[in-house]
Amino acid sequence: MRPRVAWALPALLLTLLLATAGCIKVGPDYQRPEFAFKTPQNYDQAKNTVPYEKLDRWWEQFGDPQLNQTVDEVLKNNLDLQATAGKVLELRASFVQSRAARFPTISVGGTAQRQRSTSSLSLPTTQTISSEKESYELSLAATFEVDLWGKLARAEASARADLLQAEENRRTVAQTVVASAVTSYFNIRNLQRRLVVNQSSIIAYTKSMTFVEGRYRRGLTSALDLRQARRSLAQAKAATPTLEQQLGLAKQDLAVLLGRYPVIKPDPDPGIDYLARMKPVPPGLPSELLLRRPDLKAAEAGIKSLSEKIGVARAARFPSISLTAGYGYADSALHTLFSPANELWNIALGISQPIFNAGSLAAQERAARARYAQGVTSYAKTVLNAFSEVEGALLTKQQQDIRRQLLKDAVREAEATQNTAQNRYIHGLQDYLSVLEAQQTRYSLADQLVQNELSVLTNRVTLYRALGGGWAKPPVLAKAEK
Repeated sequence: MRPRVAWALPALLLTLLLATAGCIKVGPDYQRPEFAFKTPQNYDQAKNTVPYEKLDRWWEQFGDPQLNQTVDEVLKNNLDLQATAGKVLELRASFVQSRAARFPTISVGGTAQRQRSTSSLSLPTTQTISSEKESYELSLAATFEVDLWGKLARAEASARADLLQAEENRRTVAQTVVASAVTSYFNIRNLQRRLVVNQSSIIAYTKSMTFVEGRYRRGLTSALDLRQARRSLAQAKAATPTLEQQLGLAKQDLAVLLGRYPVIKPDPDPGIDYLARMKPVPPGLPSELLLRRPDLKAAEAGIKSLSEKIGVARAARFPSISLTAGYGYADSALHTLFSPANELWNIALGISQPIFNAGSLAAQERAARARYAQGVTSYAKTVLNAFSEVEGALLTKQQQDIRRQLLKDAVREAEATQNTAQNRYIHGLQDYLSVLEAQQTRYSLADQLVQNELSVLTNRVTLYRALGGGWAKPPVLAKAEK
């Protein structure tokens, strides 16, 4: 019965202390800070905004299986994502370490010792006597810090917020990498289509030069017209190496994002009309942005961690209470070690209160509060920048749509102008310079139209990223269509 009696008191104290630990938490409890600026009910560049559901795999809306495969490979092999995953694992271990501080530390120890000693006795003759003795000890020790002021609880909450911040940062990096990969993919497709326009212009200029050469041989045109035709053809051909170079560099950039060696591989254009597959933009409500974007979630987790650290610094100024307990056996013989007569136990309660530290602990608390204030300001700036990104993307979308329609009209008029100039030249009513100018204008506008397609697609990717992902149909509209 004695071992049970010996352990009853420390076990009872540990139970009571664990039950009451952390009942008092000094320091402020976190609340989302208010912003100095007011959030409007609707986005300024999208008046008719409605709530909407988040669509994580937004790139699938473009309907390109090869693009989907590219993004999946980026998410699997991108080196930046692998680095952020390692950071998450590191902070997850730190969180476990911080949480472990709130539990007792129990250790077991044992010693076995055999000692020989000699002594001299002064008798009629000096004699040396040797003796040997053995000792054995086995003990179980426990230590526990009472979290009376919530210091350990605050530290655990801070570590949890740091872990959440790392996880949201990983999602931010994933979102950025995916956006970069999709943009790079569209850039490759755009360069391929610009090369098609370039090759079409070369074919057209070649036909024009052949036609002018025929007229020149028959004495129907001057050598100047032939020179101008050859010059236009040479200019069109000179643009090809630059486009090929840009295409190769774009493929190399995408290969790096995919975690591959930057080798240029043949990659035919699937010929998909991406713009025709893009759905209208329901940008949602500004208040939803704080709940969607991972970088904003990470920033808020950061200030939550800083808020909890104020409590840690505050609790350091109050008394700390620790409990230690031990139980074991000690004897000079191993076979009688566990005899009730050889049991040992102890329990101790320690209290420590800082008395004089030259203001160090108070300064630590003030520093924690100052870091929190800095974090709140940084968070507000991050939120404001996020709203600015959305507004900028919406404005860009409107202007790019207008420009695309104007470019379509300009290309149509340029084609008509070229046909008119050619007919007038054939009938001797126009010089050849007018024909060349009309051709150059037509293919220049055609190239601008293709580049505008990239601008529209890039803007859509930017809008997806700025809104924290894609969007599905609003729940109300989705039900109405069923």
